[in-house]
Amino acid sequence: MPTADVSARPAVPGDEEAITDIQLAAWRLTLGEDAVDELPRDQILAQWASAIESPPSRKHRMFIATDGPNVVGFAALAMTEIIALEVAPEYRRLGHGSRLLAACVDTVRIHGGGEIKAWALEQDEVRTAFLRSAGLGEGGMRRGIDGPGDELSEILWKATLVD
Repeated sequence: MPTADVSARPAVPGDEEAITDIQLAAWRLTLGEDAVDELPRDQILAQWASAIESPPSRKHRMFIATDGPNVVGFAALAMTEIIALEVAPEYRRLGHGSRLLAACVDTVRIHGGGEIKAWALEQDEVRTAFLRSAGLGEGGMRRGIDGPGDELSEILWKATLVD
């Protein structure tokens, strides 16, 4: 029986191009075309390359999701906090986000962490639904972050990890 060649793996140098393109495509959906067109792609690319090649600590990880030879999603983990998790719009709802989340959860468990956290923009109903369906609940915190042209509000989501 044929199966799809899908997986999640650690990011390696060279993945930063696809990661940057995926992030910008995802942001276009949540922030709008005009806001994203103003962003410095070269700086974003350099930041992801640095995160892959020289993570700040042993507990910082980058993962990518693949579909055949294509990089279709990525996740960035800092200790117990998912700081980014995006899947290319045309590859959503195919299990890639769940594989990336599982890679983050497994890594947190390996390092002895007891919970996983993620932030979602208040108006991002797709991410909110994904986090809720994965078993995360609102963590009771909000924060403001700089966004293109204005401050954006994010909500903390978290889950306790049990064996």
